[in-house]
Amino acid sequence: MAKRKLILVGNGMAGIRCLEEILKLSPDQFEITVFGSEPHPNYNRILLSSVLQGDTSVNDIVLNSYEWYEKNNITLFTGETVTKVDKDSKTIYTDKNREMQYDELILATGSHPFMLPLPGADKEGVIAFRNIEDCEAMINSSKNYKKAVVIGGGLLGLEAARGLLNLGMNVDVVHITDYLMERQLDETAGKMLKEELENQGMNFLMSHQTEAIIGRKRVEKVAFKGGKTTKADLVVMAVGIRPNVDLAKTSDIETNRGIVVDDFMQTSVPHIYAVGECAEHREMVYGLVAPLYEQGKALAKKICKIEAETGYEGSILSTKLKVSGVDVFSAGEFIDKANNKAIRVQDDFEGIYKKVVIRDNRIVGAVLFGDTSEGSKLLSMINNGTDISEIGKVNILQTADQGTANLVAEMSDNETICGCNGVSKGDIVTAIKENNLTTVAEIRDCTNASRSCGTCKGLVGDVLACTLGDEYEQVDEKETICACTDLSHAEVTSEIRNKGLTHTREVMNVLGWKTEEGCSKCRPAINYYLGMVNPTDYEDERESRFVNERMHANIQNDGTYSVVPRMYGGVTNSKDLRKIADVADKYNVPLVKVTGGQRIDLLGIKKEDLPNVWKDLDMPSGYAYGKSIRTVKTCVGENFCRFGTQDSIGLGIAIEKKFERLNTPHKVKMAVSACPRNCAESGIKDIGVVGVEGAWEIYVGGNGGTELRAADLLCKVKTNEEVLEVIAAYLQYYREDARYLERTSHWIERVGLEHVKSVVIDDQDKKQSLVERMEIALSTLKDPWKEIVESEKHQDELFKNKSLEVIQN
Repeated sequence: MAKRKLILVGNGMAGIRCLEEILKLSPDQFEITVFGSEPHPNYNRILLSSVLQGDTSVNDIVLNSYEWYEKNNITLFTGETVTKVDKDSKTIYTDKNREMQYDELILATGSHPFMLPLPGADKEGVIAFRNIEDCEAMINSSKNYKKAVVIGGGLLGLEAARGLLNLGMNVDVVHITDYLMERQLDETAGKMLKEELENQGMNFLMSHQTEAIIGRKRVEKVAFKGGKTTKADLVVMAVGIRPNVDLAKTSDIETNRGIVVDDFMQTSVPHIYAVGECAEHREMVYGLVAPLYEQGKALAKKICKIEAETGYEGSILSTKLKVSGVDVFSAGEFIDKANNKAIRVQDDFEGIYKKVVIRDNRIVGAVLFGDTSEGSKLLSMINNGTDISEIGKVNILQTADQGTANLVAEMSDNETICGCNGVSKGDIVTAIKENNLTTVAEIRDCTNASRSCGTCKGLVGDVLACTLGDEYEQVDEKETICACTDLSHAEVTSEIRNKGLTHTREVMNVLGWKTEEGCSKCRPAINYYLGMVNPTDYEDERESRFVNERMHANIQNDGTYSVVPRMYGGVTNSKDLRKIADVADKYNVPLVKVTGGQRIDLLGIKKEDLPNVWKDLDMPSGYAYGKSIRTVKTCVGENFCRFGTQDSIGLGIAIEKKFERLNTPHKVKMAVSACPRNCAESGIKDIGVVGVEGAWEIYVGGNGGTELRAADLLCKVKTNEEVLEVIAAYLQYYREDARYLERTSHWIERVGLEHVKSVVIDDQDKKQSLVERMEIALSTLKDPWKEIVESEKHQDELFKNKSLEVIQN
């Protein structure tokens, strides 16, 4: 029997989740084709703010990889937009002159960001925050501009503002009402949130109505009613979304605010359905993922011809999320109204506020701020219409010190754990028992719990702990390298050692990789582990490196590159400066900038000019682009500074020359300060050395990026030689023990400072063994200049592996 042709227009979260439900119910019924306007596989739009804030990469928010489409025999066309539907011939047409017939058609066209129709809104530097491209535009703007204005004090606007702050910009948040997130919070919670975010560095312009955007070609100011203005180099509009009904309108499908659908998500045209943010059901349009996923389930049953008494009947809106580190929850009717009564708890010392709204002895709404542990229980009571007449009203709200584990233990099986995906405690418990699940990741893959926004991950872990009981103590939450394998980083490294594996493809074959070619996450990791385990025998596989490392240059948003030559300890001379100036002139370098690592960055170099640029510079690469030792920042030291107690420049140069070119799990930045004033910022580096009278203090695990972390004191030594020895042992242990792409700050927090001290400082035999292995690794490193020149011979190969063209700095 021939398969029916199913076309999905829209490659977003709602549409693909609907396909997942269809594949569960009837995997062989349809020949499926997906069209997506964006040039990406299906990704988690909720986590774009995490990418902007630097907490994760674009690769990490992909929900369904290209391999998933292939595995499920789904034809995917990315970067292609369906422009017309001929409902009589049941044919779709695209902007790439493709036409295709369907038996069933799902419209999941999502939403457009609402851009205020202001004078000047079309100027350069005015953007929305809706997709990966918007995220990249903000990151790139932060490199060249300092002042951002975010219009909109809702969730999206605040997340954008938090990300821009992390990127080093000064941020004004403009909001038209007098408190934040008025759709998700009441006035008290909204004002508490504002106070907390002000403490984080955000500036708010409340009750301001934007009137115009001012500037010549690019935005320069934002003007408000009443005459006030504020400076702006970048304007981000985050004032809402509107359903994308463009295709439905041009195809004569009934629309109102959205595409009008019935309870089974059928449009006004037979065999055409709509789901997600573009759909209007019972005069409601939903923007949260939980209702959209419920719609997808109802549509999947309908399209698979599975009889159901009821379809989608609408959703009670609830929101549980983390806004710039602050937990908030709301559900139902949480705004005070006549005939409603409320229970309120507010602790200004702990920053906690809770309100439960009650009508006719039933909870109809709730707001939680600062502590959302009771959110799942309250949502369940709202959804079930629980009669609370026999429950002590004050007992409905419990104190935070009871702990979420106890709250989870008391939950009934029908209470929701994952609101985004509608997964109950009972669903998770059943999955754990029937499938012998032992990790949160396994529960996520089996039930979808914690797959979307991720805020319920802790609750999922608590359900796992409660279900496994004493056995849970034996469970080690395993982080696999990627979806290509079930093996962890440590297991792959161990297998390479034990089995004597010597090549990337050999590792994949012997260890049973699920995909023949691997992916852009596992290939660089395997390449690193092979080189770390077999430093003297392994030939580095350049095609398995990220593009920045292969090119010895950092790819920019316009396709050009930046080049950073090495300057040991931040020290240079007139000869090298002349070389840099000559190269800048010869190749018309548009921007020459001093970096935070005390070096000079040449930005805007064409790909084809890179080999000759390096030849003309005749300087070693600064490795500003690799997972390796990058910089050793120094202050001027005792020879020039009246506060300096040690020769910081001399030691910094010695450290950099010894460890340059060393491959590490992630980038490593170091600094040497001649005194505790820390002018070289040694206290927030991966390794920081601070001079004190007659000695050096060595600090480790610092991070000056988006997750600011002060470094921990590892030890105190007297001589330069001891500093080099300790750094060698520490770096080698990090190289051997950390997961690929794990920063030293995360590694230290995972394994513990005391454990690292016991290996690197206290156990002299282990320390000496680490130092010896480090010396072997250092002895095998090639001259970076020769490596760059040799790479000229392989220009055609440098970009052949497109899936590795990922920027991970």
